Amino acid sequence: MTIRRIRTDDLDAVVDLVHALAEYEQAPQECHLTSGQLHTALFADKPALYGHVAEADGEVVGFALWFLNFSTWRGVHGIYLEDLFVRPEHRGSGLGKALLAALAAECVDRGYARLEWWVLNWNPARAFYESLEAEAMDEWTVYRLADTPLRALANEAN
Repeated sequence: MTIRRIRTDDLDAVVDLVHALAEYEQAPQECHLTSGQLHTALFADKPALYGHVAEADGEVVGFALWFLNFSTWRGVHGIYLEDLFVRPEHRGSGLGKALLAALAAECVDRGYARLEWWVLNWNPARAFYESLEAEAMDEWTVYRLADTPLRALANEAN
């Protein structure tokens, strides 16, 4: 078992895993990620996205993609975990926890205040996250603007 930063030769495997995650979350039609898009996000001069992979027997079987957020109340950055996924046949092996531990270490090493992520209410991984003493932020409601409503609001800025 190995946890390491994503390399360019991992891109196709990570894209396949992202699509597997979309399938798991019952929304495969919403996933359009390509290797080119992921390459641009991860490996630009000033990347907007970072990532780790989990390897078992030399094969990439899990990943974590994340980016920086900022807490105005604490005055420091944190990590927002966009996606974490481990292939079903490798769940329970410690790879998910090892990926989270790598991100926790990034936070501690860099002086970041927190590690955050969203989880679908039906996802059985919630019990695992709670076993790590991750705190559900149930008093917050997530909002999203996308597609037509996003463009409509943007038009008001012009």
